[in-house]
Amino acid sequence: MAYDEGLAERVRHALGRRPGVSEKKMFGGLAFLAGGKMVCGVVKDELMVRVGPERYGDALRRAHVRPMDFTGRPMKGFVFVGAAACDTEEAVAQWVALSPVVGATRAPG
Repeated sequence: MAYDEGLAERVRHALGRRPGVSEKKMFGGLAFLAGGKMVCGVVKDELMVRVGPERYGDALRRAHVRPMDFTGRPMKGFVFVGAAACDTEEAVAQWVALSPVVGATRAPG
């Protein structure tokens, strides 16, 4: 299993039909981009979220959250959210909404 398809479906639901949203396989999982910028992704059973530098510290203080680290050097502004903290559509929607990239895109009304 490269990534949790159920979690990917919850992310798709959270992103809705925003314009310019695409999916791309990367990091051994699935990334979701808006306007070419990564919003979030699914790696194994974890949610990866771009929270931005302003929300990074607050995000890290939450349960089941750790810095995103692929190379031994954490990427500031990105976090991994453990499976226990993203097991419902509501939880995933809250995490996705933290991304500054999501705030720049809007679902068609």
